[in-house]
Amino acid sequence: MSMPVHKNRWFLVALLLGCAFLLTQNLASAAEEDAKPIRENWAHMVIKGSYPEGPQMPGLFGDVTESLSKAISRLEKAAEDKSLTGVVLHFKGTEIGWAKLNELRQAIKKVRKSDKKVFAWIESGMTKDYLLASACDQIVMPESASLILLGLRAEVSFYKNLFDILDIKPDILRVGKYKSAAEPYTRTEMSDAFREEMEAILDNYFGQITEMISASRGLSAEKVEAAINGGPYMAAEAKKLGLIDHIAYEDQLPGLLTGDNKKNDVKFIKKYAKKRADTDFSGIAGLIKLMDLLAGIDSSQRIGSGPRIAVIYATGAIMSGSSAQGGLMGGNVLGSDTFIKAVEKAADDDQVKAIVVRVDSPGGSALASDLMWRALEEAGKPLVVSMGDVAASGGYYISMGAERIFAEPGTLTGSIGVVGGKLAIEGLYKKIGITTSVISRGSNSGTFSPLNGFTESERVAVTGMLNAIYKQFTEKAATGRKMDYDKLEALARGRVYTGEMALKLGLVDQLGTLDEAIDHARKLGKIKDDEKFEKLILPRPTSPFEQLFGSADSETQQSHQISRMLDSLAPGLADQLKRLDLINILAREKSLTIMPFEIRVQ
Repeated sequence: MSMPVHKNRWFLVALLLGCAFLLTQNLASAAEEDAKPIRENWAHMVIKGSYPEGPQMPGLFGDVTESLSKAISRLEKAAEDKSLTGVVLHFKGTEIGWAKLNELRQAIKKVRKSDKKVFAWIESGMTKDYLLASACDQIVMPESASLILLGLRAEVSFYKNLFDILDIKPDILRVGKYKSAAEPYTRTEMSDAFREEMEAILDNYFGQITEMISASRGLSAEKVEAAINGGPYMAAEAKKLGLIDHIAYEDQLPGLLTGDNKKNDVKFIKKYAKKRADTDFSGIAGLIKLMDLLAGIDSSQRIGSGPRIAVIYATGAIMSGSSAQGGLMGGNVLGSDTFIKAVEKAADDDQVKAIVVRVDSPGGSALASDLMWRALEEAGKPLVVSMGDVAASGGYYISMGAERIFAEPGTLTGSIGVVGGKLAIEGLYKKIGITTSVISRGSNSGTFSPLNGFTESERVAVTGMLNAIYKQFTEKAATGRKMDYDKLEALARGRVYTGEMALKLGLVDQLGTLDEAIDHARKLGKIKDDEKFEKLILPRPTSPFEQLFGSADSETQQSHQISRMLDSLAPGLADQLKRLDLINILAREKSLTIMPFEIRVQ
């Protein structure tokens, strides 16, 4: 039975009208969906402080200051977090060295490589802040902010005139043309060799600064140098020169972050991936947890049964005895006993397949450096060294036997030389009314007496001792670097190099970060690419009890308190007095492998 033609037509009309209605509804729904704002999650991190390296106190106490490893871990987590659109770094003033600068820049680049945007918001930027910010996609400053990009300046104070007034006679010997550690105490200005060394280092650092900014900002080296020579700048002028991208207050950031998608909703995740301190100490369990924290025990850390890479931190001035935090220079003391125990712990652990030593030390005691070097030689595990801000003199000594040495481009290293001596204070004693009677046996009995300078016989003996230490240092360095002795010795003589310079000279093997050094150690330890491994961090951090009540080295604790007091009362004077710490070290150690100067960039 067939349907009439006119009924067919009405059926088709109804069908078309229905399809049109459904199409209209779908289009309206799609349009409504398109108009709906999308929420963008942005991680927010504050970048400030010194970012210390090495094991930190656990829990409540360790979270007060963010370490370099924790900051990098947070950036790495952001790179892997698929819920994030990007990262905002809020710069509030950093106090970091060149190695930490490179580590953080590489971590920022990892975030960008994960297809996430990174914005830098700078309240007031010094050189290091700006170099970090330049690794980001965009740089934003409020209009009232200033960019303090001024270049480099080395200021070395000399104390000879002061000693003359006080009638103190420095008698300090050195081995190595460039070993200038004694110059501030024996001269009134730089020697030609000291000046030559400093000029070369500053040239290299200045080149690194211009290259970083040029590559990051798309500016020619000439324009960057001209911008540095014309600084400092307010935000508006910095934007005109192409040094920053936007002028905006922090509350205006969401509009910049969304770009063309102005209707999108921006959510800042404050303190992204920053572990909150556990302050719940209620009940018996809480009391046990508190006691663990005070003793420096982190009960949350559990070591598994898989392969491990031991990461041993060698941070601070090298001295005999136990490590301690503090010192008149305001830094850590790297004790040979503490370090050797850490090496032995790694060596005795069958699960440890390789050792990485992260060195951030200007050196110190020649004896302690040699004992630490020997412990690493006898460890029997593949050894890789990662150099931090400084790995010079004694810091280079403990590194030179590694199978591979990684340095950061700005690491200060080398300074293969020896210094020794004393300050003769009999003249000062007389000025203040102190007299001394002396009875002695032996031609050289007064060698290390603080009263007088060296006699000719004593000078010959001490010079011979320092020459022997220098010979030992350079021979071991030549063996470790597989280099002809004469070639190595010509590079030694106390001269300091940047990591970039040291690579060209063969004093290090590769420029790279701590993570790259750990990855190389993994390969040496024959841990497969897809095999998980743990990091065994050594040595144990100083416990809160030791921090509060002092370690066995009460002198170090006392000098740390003096350092903090000087910093609070007169920072400028404190810096001058801290540089006299060499005198304190010389009184305890008769021969030093120590870097002669410190370079800081504002």
